[in-house]
Amino acid sequence: MDLPESSVSRADEGRTPRRVGPVDREELVRVIEQSLYSLGYRRAAAALEAESGVPLYPPEHDRLLLDVMAGRWDACAETVRAVAGVGDADRAVAEFLLWRAHYLELLGTGGDAGLRRAREVLRRRIAPLGVDRRCVHWLACAMVSCEGAVAPEAVVGWRIAVFLDLVEVLPPWFHVPSGRLEHLVESAVTKQVASCIYHNLPDEITLFQDHKCHEQHIPSKCAQVEKDDTLTKKHCLQGHQKPISFVAWSPNDRMLLTCGTGESLKLWNVDTGECNLKFGGSVDYIVSSCAWFPNSEKIVCASSEPGSSPNRIFTCDLEGRELEVWAGDRIPKVSDLAVTPDGQHLIFVSCNDIWIRELPKGREWRFREKQAISSLSISGDGQSLIVNLNSQEIHLWEINEKSTVPEKFKGHKQEKFVIRSCFGGSDSLFIASGSEDSQVYIWKRHLETPIKVLHGHTMIVNCVSWNPARPHMLASASDDHTVRIWLACKTGSTCS
Repeated sequence: MDLPESSVSRADEGRTPRRVGPVDREELVRVIEQSLYSLGYRRAAAALEAESGVPLYPPEHDRLLLDVMAGRWDACAETVRAVAGVGDADRAVAEFLLWRAHYLELLGTGGDAGLRRAREVLRRRIAPLGVDRRCVHWLACAMVSCEGAVAPEAVVGWRIAVFLDLVEVLPPWFHVPSGRLEHLVESAVTKQVASCIYHNLPDEITLFQDHKCHEQHIPSKCAQVEKDDTLTKKHCLQGHQKPISFVAWSPNDRMLLTCGTGESLKLWNVDTGECNLKFGGSVDYIVSSCAWFPNSEKIVCASSEPGSSPNRIFTCDLEGRELEVWAGDRIPKVSDLAVTPDGQHLIFVSCNDIWIRELPKGREWRFREKQAISSLSISGDGQSLIVNLNSQEIHLWEINEKSTVPEKFKGHKQEKFVIRSCFGGSDSLFIASGSEDSQVYIWKRHLETPIKVLHGHTMIVNCVSWNPARPHMLASASDDHTVRIWLACKTGSTCS
């Protein structure tokens, strides 16, 4: 007979289904209870257990704990054998932990009776489990050496440790892993952030809503910076007679290196605008590139001379004294170089090769590209590098010997000229590059196509730099004789 609708509703009232979608209700309650206990809210956790009727631990858990603490090893073994979801190998490990505990406690009691009982446990309980024979051999040797024997006064702490080792072997339902709820939440947030292509503000993460950044978080509006950061010309550095091919700021922002073909490398004081030092060299001496060490106290340069003179890579202090020199036929002509932020690796590029050398005098390895490399840049954490290729691609390599296949980024134009790219944004999650089509391209790491293209320059954009302290600010330099500052739009505004 069909029941009236009202009767069905009253019968179901107060009944919560065991599973809602992919989440098991009892598992969820137990995870919450474990989190409350770990946070110190013991009364709230106990109240949740009482009201929900779902205990944090199953009966088998409490029974095993009591039996371990009481030394009832046969009862412990029976409980382990009865636990559902334990494979044969894990069950053997669990039983080994139990009988090893009993064995070492017997050795700790001393006397002939204890040794006889320990020998029986080793022969009848441990050996048949089929565990690693080296473990069994070690236990047998302990009968003579007493190594690992548990003294009677240490039994309580020992048994607690045994129980904690046991629950690591048994399935998760038996003992909710510590910090499980926090891990689930963190994993969900991390996945949302990773899938957010515009994530560029690390502080704007909340648990109260799903994470989603807006396009406006990426630098895309060309404008003067805030009033208190207005850009004005500070110095005009005069001293080079020929075109300058390379500049490098010191990590502490107090000095600037400049170099050009046929001229000495110059070190400038940013505060005064004066040239503090001219690094020596002949008229034909060519310093192709230079870079700072992270302490701002020494530099590394790559140089070459016309004719038969060998190429050189050398480090020197700020007085111009050479500290280390790598020279000889095996040193290639270097087009760009850099030092990782931790000062542990020197990286330089030559033709199609990326060379990585551990400092001060360690291993050396290289990656080979199929196309010529024009420039190099390193991520803020020193774990990755990018190179611009004449094939109109940017390749990202991890800085380790196991790296075999680079990530690729496409969309910009580069055929004839040197174009420089950079890492930037929050945690170096983005890559920016100039282009021969007068635009600036921005990619999210792991995405091959650009997420943003910035228009404004009228000629080739040959260099970009992302502000390391302000992830919403990007600068670009062009052959149109302008440097543009790009800012993220404010929330709710529209970028023009």
